Amino acid sequence: METNLCVAGFGGQGVMTLGKFLATATCDSTDKNVTFFPSYGAEQRGGTANCFVVISDEAVGAPLGDVMDDLIVMNGPSLNRFIKTLKTGGTLFINSSIVSEETGRTDIKVVKAPVTEMALEMGNSKVLNIIMLGVYIGFTGVVSPEVVWDTIEHKLGKKPKLLPLNKEAFEKGLEMGRSQR
Repeated sequence: METNLCVAGFGGQGVMTLGKFLATATCDSTDKNVTFFPSYGAEQRGGTANCFVVISDEAVGAPLGDVMDDLIVMNGPSLNRFIKTLKTGGTLFINSSIVSEETGRTDIKVVKAPVTEMALEMGNSKVLNIIMLGVYIGFTGVVSPEVVWDTIEHKLGKKPKLLPLNKEAFEKGLEMGRSQR
């Protein structure tokens, strides 16, 4: 089993953090092999950002980025740039708060989640990536939710005030992902 995922958006949306949390959770708590490959635009906030995560039962070489099983897009330009890499039968996860364009494809599954809107309703736009990570885990089950939450909790451990909000965000995402399975 090998899963190739691309996460794409603009700087400030937590694209890299989402990918790192997934890669770290998988690497630290399973017997699977993982590769995480970030790609930044010229700017930190507002520029383009994407990362590739490969999870496999076998050794993983460098991620190629040309054929994805799953694609998470947080904005329209990312959809336009990466939709062609999603393989037939793959799953597209869309931040439907921002992305309104149609994919033009009927050969993929589409999971829509208004994560920006949900994060704003929770009072903190910075948790949109945690919500989307929950959606992805809830829908795919590629890694257990408990393992992913343990990683998030560990990584945010120095900021304990953030944990309750992030836990709520992750749970909301899980629920949304499971409901669209």
